[in-house]
Amino acid sequence: MYKLEVIAFTIESCLLIEQAGAHRIELCDNPADGGTTPSYGFLKQAREKTSLDLYPMIRPRGGDFLYSDEEFYSMKKDVQLCKELGCEGIVTGLLNSDGTVDQKRTAELVELAYPLGVTFHRAFDRVRDGMEALETLINIGCERILTSGLTPNVTEGISFLTELVRTADDRIIIMPGSGVRSSNIAALAQQTGAKEFHTSARTTIASRMNYLNPAMNEELKSLIVDEEEVKKTIEALKTVSR
Repeated sequence: MYKLEVIAFTIESCLLIEQAGAHRIELCDNPADGGTTPSYGFLKQAREKTSLDLYPMIRPRGGDFLYSDEEFYSMKKDVQLCKELGCEGIVTGLLNSDGTVDQKRTAELVELAYPLGVTFHRAFDRVRDGMEALETLINIGCERILTSGLTPNVTEGISFLTELVRTADDRIIIMPGSGVRSSNIAALAQQTGAKEFHTSARTTIASRMNYLNPAMNEELKSLIVDEEEVKKTIEALKTVSR
C-alpha cells in the first residue's frame, strides 16, 4: 500500500537501499547542491547492480530552477541516456522567472521521457501558487510531485501536504519529502493520506585513508545511506497499513 523512495549519492548506497527493502531509488550527484544529474558511469553501474526502480535526477546544476537553452539541451540529452540505460523514470523540475511551472519545457521532457515516469521535484516548493502548479503538472502528465508543502520540511508543511493530497484526488501522486524519518512517517501517512514518501536517511562515514595531510585541516567525511534507518522507516509504514 505504501512506498518508500530513498536518495542514493553513491553506488554503495544503492545496494544498501535495496537490501533494506525500499521500493525506489532517486539517483543523484552533488549532495551539497541538493542533488544534480549523476554521471554516465554511476547511472550504468546502478542499473547493473540493482533491480529497484531507478529515477535519476535531471538537474544540470545547483541553485535555482530557471534554465538556459544550453542547460535545457543538456537535460534532454540526459533524459535520452536514462531511457537507453533502462531506468524506470526521471526526476526534474523547471520554473519560469515569475514562479510558475515552465509548462512548455516540462511537457517536452515528459514527452521525451515517455514511457518513463516523471517526478517533478522540490522545484515545486518554490512556486508562487501551489494549487495552480498542481493542476499544471497534472495536465502535463507528470507521474508525481515531490514536495514538503512549500515549506523547508514536511513537519512545517503538513497542512498544505494534506490539502494537496486531497485536491490531487489520485490524479497525480503527492510524495512528501524533506525531513521524513522513521520517527514521523507513520503520523505523516495518517494525517496527509499520502501513499508514497521520500527520504535521504543519510549518515556520514569517515575517510578510509591511512594518511591525511594535517595542514589541510579537513575530515573528508562522505555521505552514505543509513540502512537501519531505512528499515525502521519501512517498518513504521507497515504499522499504518495494518
